[in-house]
Amino acid sequence: MFYSQKEDTLRTQTIEEVVFQRKGNVTQDVTNVSVNARQAGQIASVSGGIEGLIKTLPSVNSNTELSSQYMVRGGNYDENLIYINDIEIYRPFLIRNSMQEGMSIINPDMVSTVNFSAGGFEAKYGDKMSSALNIYYREPEKFEVSGEASMIGGRLSTGFATGNKKLTALVSGRYRNTNLILNTLNEETDFNPRYMDFQSYLNYHVSPKFSMSFIGYYSQNDYEMIPKAKEVEFGSVNQPIKVSVFYNGREDDRYKNMMGTFSLNYRPNDKWKILLDNFAYQNREREYYSIASAYVLESFDPVTGDPVTSYDVGGQIDHARNDLMVRTYGTQLRTRFSPNVNSNIEVGFKFEKENLRDLTNEWRLVDSLGYSVPRDQVLPGVLDPSSMELYYHIAGDNSIEPTRMSAYAQYSNKFYWGRSRAYFNAGARVANWSFNKETIFSPRAQFAVKPDWKADMLFRVAGGIYYQQPFYKEIKDLDGSFNSEIKSQRSMQLIVGNDYEFSMYDRPFKLTTELYYKKMDDLIPYFMDNVRIRYSGKNNADGYAYGIDTRLFGEFVPGVDSWLSASYARTFENIDGRGDIARATDQRFRFAIFYQDYMPKFPKMRVNLTGIYAMGLPTGAPIMFDSNGQPSLETRYDYQKTLPSYKRVDIGLSYVFIDPKEKNKAWGFWENFEELTLGVQVFNAFNIYNTVANQWVTDVSNNYIYPVPVNLTGRFFNAKLEFRIK
Repeated sequence: MFYSQKEDTLRTQTIEEVVFQRKGNVTQDVTNVSVNARQAGQIASVSGGIEGLIKTLPSVNSNTELSSQYMVRGGNYDENLIYINDIEIYRPFLIRNSMQEGMSIINPDMVSTVNFSAGGFEAKYGDKMSSALNIYYREPEKFEVSGEASMIGGRLSTGFATGNKKLTALVSGRYRNTNLILNTLNEETDFNPRYMDFQSYLNYHVSPKFSMSFIGYYSQNDYEMIPKAKEVEFGSVNQPIKVSVFYNGREDDRYKNMMGTFSLNYRPNDKWKILLDNFAYQNREREYYSIASAYVLESFDPVTGDPVTSYDVGGQIDHARNDLMVRTYGTQLRTRFSPNVNSNIEVGFKFEKENLRDLTNEWRLVDSLGYSVPRDQVLPGVLDPSSMELYYHIAGDNSIEPTRMSAYAQYSNKFYWGRSRAYFNAGARVANWSFNKETIFSPRAQFAVKPDWKADMLFRVAGGIYYQQPFYKEIKDLDGSFNSEIKSQRSMQLIVGNDYEFSMYDRPFKLTTELYYKKMDDLIPYFMDNVRIRYSGKNNADGYAYGIDTRLFGEFVPGVDSWLSASYARTFENIDGRGDIARATDQRFRFAIFYQDYMPKFPKMRVNLTGIYAMGLPTGAPIMFDSNGQPSLETRYDYQKTLPSYKRVDIGLSYVFIDPKEKNKAWGFWENFEELTLGVQVFNAFNIYNTVANQWVTDVSNNYIYPVPVNLTGRFFNAKLEFRIK
């Protein structure tokens, strides 16, 4: 079930939809939402760009504005495929909290098309259980220069095309520093998060039948953090509690990514298309921190604010020296044969060689009062409270060089079913990974029909078997070693949907509704710490997910498109047969809005608004240890807490000084500009401090573990200037 994104020209700054069922026609994609990719960069969103809009779709969830990652229909952050020009890309693996993230690899200024599937996607897409996002970069048609400057960063892009359009090039560089946004946190901390990247997309059309292209990408993300102190108030009205924490130490993380792709595209005739992609990817990550902290846990008078009872005093030291290097290179061959305009056959093969080098040394030391319950209080006799044993120690020295092979074949056809128009796609893929010596087989199918009714409706159904092939995170046990016995997680999906197009107030609207069910087995249990996911390294759980999504798209304001999204979703797992329990991604109810408007008397003054309400996610349990002193996830049955609901509104206001669609152009110096816009963005307009995770603090007087909220950013005003030179 696909949503797609393309650049378009509208009479105002809008986001317009190209739908599956145009009057009297059926296209190949089952569900398309077409978004102006350049405008996506102007959306008022901290994470920005394409993901900022994707998060407003009903099937997508995220409980942090600082991250470009998202969860889809009960899945976690690792269950989403991401491609650029059909080449799979990877996100950083060691990111622990959303403050460490910079920008998404996707540069909105370079994008022409985005295909997003929330499930039930075709066999040509890889082996993940939740979603597929495929980005296609654009070729410039002439010389162009564009840029952006704001209080948190900037962007400069340039492109050109030769007169005969044989050679085109598009390059872009970006810089971002979110220090000002992070300073809205309620804590005394020195932040210095710096992110920069450089991307290029080159094309050479040797002949009308043969072309070559290259994509290059380099990024560097440096995150420095020196915490000093913070105070957090929580509890209830009758029993307010405050924890005061004092720090010493620092965190210094480095993330470097490089990618190169060289592609050949050959079209011998109208029926055949052959593509050969050669790619290489390298990711170097370093996570270093040594932070000592001491705290006071006390209750206070809600009227005077004076302390009443001191529950606990304690401290701990957190230390990590984690290094990771991931290299992957390979080739993929894809062919497409279209015997006629209504059908096609696609076949592909992919070979990858991987090199993973992982060095882990991470530990925590707590005193006898402790930030968290000492192990002897959970399992008597495991730890002597008078000793200096570490609360936990994760260590590993792993190095593997496996190969991964996959292949797919699929057939699609558009045809008449009686007087109705229909579309059918069916295929399968097979994959093998030498590390765990596992071969998987994944059949998939889609069917859509547009009845010959007066009402413009489309019905569709999709399903199949979707595997989650393991990689670095899934194979790493909680003790730091790699588990070669791990298997792929599996999801059997069924999705039923309906699209209904209609007119209201003489304006076009579209209502999309989808119901889905997933049956999952061989699951690897995990716990979420902010945005980090740590797996148990064992396939000892099964589960299921179900839900309903709905989205109303249309011109709420004449000439400008907006949408409302709502969904209800549940997901559960059963670990070692102990019974169903909500997974950490159990979404429940979620509502989102993307709204655009302009002033009729001043059409150059424009506004866009994104709003999200999502019920809080289960946070699971603090990490505990079994009788052998090893980390365990089974305690999540005893500790179930739910985060507060996530509520956020971001507003973007802009004034267009020079509009490329205007007949009256600027004069003098300003005639060099094709477009010039000045805007103000209001992040978190209502200054709601959302909670992204819990920090677990213990009152040793009664062994009660308090979940102390870890809050996100407050209100922030950002000024932004955008330009495009002729």
